Amino acid sequence: MIRRWRSLLGLYTALIYCAVPFAFAVVLWRGLRDRGYRQGLGERFGLGRRVGSVGARGSTGARGSTGTVWLHAVSLGEMSAAAPLVRALRVRYPESPLVLTTATPTGRARARSLFGDDVDVRFLPYDMPGAVTRFLTRIRPRLALIMETEIWPNLYVECERRGVPLVLASARLSADSVLRYQRFGGLFRGIFSATALIAAQTGVDAERFVAIGAQSARTRVVGNIKFDLELGAGILARGRELRSSVGGSRPVWVAGSTHAGEEEQVLAAHADLRRAEPNALLLLAPRHPDRFEAVADLVNAHDMRFTRRSGGAIPDAATPVVLVDTVGELAALYASADVAFVGGSLVPIGGHNLLEPAALGVPVLTGPSHSNAKDIALLLLAEGAALQVADARELAAALSRLFRDPAQRQRMGAIGRQVVESNRGSVARLLELIEPLLPGQ
Repeated sequence: MIRRWRSLLGLYTALIYCAVPFAFAVVLWRGLRDRGYRQGLGERFGLGRRVGSVGARGSTGARGSTGTVWLHAVSLGEMSAAAPLVRALRVRYPESPLVLTTATPTGRARARSLFGDDVDVRFLPYDMPGAVTRFLTRIRPRLALIMETEIWPNLYVECERRGVPLVLASARLSADSVLRYQRFGGLFRGIFSATALIAAQTGVDAERFVAIGAQSARTRVVGNIKFDLELGAGILARGRELRSSVGGSRPVWVAGSTHAGEEEQVLAAHADLRRAEPNALLLLAPRHPDRFEAVADLVNAHDMRFTRRSGGAIPDAATPVVLVDTVGELAALYASADVAFVGGSLVPIGGHNLLEPAALGVPVLTGPSHSNAKDIALLLLAEGAALQVADARELAAALSRLFRDPAQRQRMGAIGRQVVESNRGSVARLLELIEPLLPGQ
């Protein structure tokens, strides 16, 4: 059994070595347009400065050392969701340096904006044995926290070899993902060590992790950390200021975190909406900064006047669109709006965070694709805080109804706030699980 598992791991590693040149070429190609991809290139191979201190067992980063606490959040959304946990860790374990890793430039930028120089931010290396070894040697973790679903066999195996406790925090796993992992036979079943702890979002997620090899005795249900989101001091005031500067008394809606193939539908819906609400203003916020120019070209192709948020120009009454070509303003944008459409849901991406506008008391619209947070979407839809639309026509119709009915907008917003408040507490439950893994603090 062990020999077969090692053979599977060897095959997986060979495939990773074949894939990495292509993955790195994509990073370099994107770096031609987005300087964020040019940052930390060596970090993707486990290079970078050393952090932490050497404990009693040398540089192993084992449980008894005074090394770092390491948290990985794959991209911007996960990094934002992890913010309350990161702040709680800094308060609870001030003597342990905190290392945050991510896989995307937007996730890295978000970590910098949230925490500044108080934490060490870097890219997670590719899952090659050498890169993983260099990375762990440099950061010397005494605890590894992996947000949601990031399963990297070589990384997990090396953590086990070094005696680093591994926690999958707010872990989730879709039914499709279970099938994909099971196709690899015993590979993933063998990477969950006796020290790996699964802190699942739901009971269904817990069962799915057990199905791919996690130990049931070390699998807990702690809830979804996204419900513990921090809106930040003054976010409502910033929203009011933003509304005053861009919209005033105009009907305003946000299309946040949109993707290719989705902006076309959003713009078509806005054109349709303006037949009923000629003064309506759209704040269009694409998910990825490297697409800002492409979206600007798309708005021009739809023959719509627009201003750029980065330029600071105030749209006049004849301007129907503001292109939000800035990063880190989405919460304030939601707070400024009458209605929020959350992107990644009219195209097969899986949707993005519906809780941010809901927590701000803003009615939420979503497309049918919400596999990234299906439980959240179904809850908001069932409670009446959100509405689902299938296409541009339904999006325009829903917007028109909501703009004509302030009472419904208020009801939906109040329900959304209540749903978020009643489901908080995941961070506290996670800290209870982590406490025994960090003795000596």
